[in-house]
Amino acid sequence: MNVIARTKPEAQQEITDSQAEPAVSADERARRKAAVDYARGSVRLEGFVPSPFAEDLNRRYLDGQITSKELTAELLAHYTP
Repeated sequence: MNVIARTKPEAQQEITDSQAEPAVSADERARRKAAVDYARGSVRLEGFVPSPFAEDLNRRYLDGQITSKELTAELLAHYTP
């Protein structure tokens, strides 16, 4: 399988938690987990494996540290040439 590894050098900086949201409820976490699992499955059906960077963002999203918009923005910033 392919691994997504294309990155912009400036996107490799550590992501800070300065804009972190409070922890999410159990119901919200379950909803987020279902969305992340669906996205992982979609990526794998395309023949790719989520990168460690993407999985770290997924973990932060599940923990309520970032929103879905922030997750998407970070992915785009990291992988867009």
